[in-house]
Amino acid sequence: MIPTDPQFLYLILILPSLFGLTLVGDGINKILHDESQGVIHIVFGFVFIGVVIFSYFFFSIYLNQRI
Repeated sequence: MIPTDPQFLYLILILPSLFGLTLVGDGINKILHDESQGVIHIVFGFVFIGVVIFSYFFFSIYLNQRI
């Protein structure tokens, strides 16, 4: 799989990022409705997005060296 392929971007970057944004949005919704776990959802959402970005750079560098 080449890192510039659309499938690579879709599987590694877009779908997991949408999940992280869903966590952040759910956390904001919980904070607005005065529920106590909203901050936890926001933190986990940003951590998940950070892991996605790190894994994208890791795999793109690793796959470029292998090809």
